[in-house]
Amino acid sequence: MLGWSAIDLADYSGVGSASIKRYEIQKGIPSANTSMLLKIKTALEKQGIEFTGDPLNNPGVTLILEKRVQSDD
Repeated sequence: MLGWSAIDLADYSGVGSASIKRYEIQKGIPSANTSMLLKIKTALEKQGIEFTGDPLNNPGVTLILEKRVQSDD
């Protein structure tokens, strides 16, 4: 949705790109340190990504462009 690479997400979140790539290949919720997942979630939310549904049942995401524009200011 944002067109980011793992390196972009690493730069925005402060999580290493190798960790992000490892999380990407895992099925379901990544097996990771909770603080790392929170950093990734926060970075995405700052760019307008809204997590919807339940992570285990009917997960989803929405891009809210207004939030992304505001965070770029």
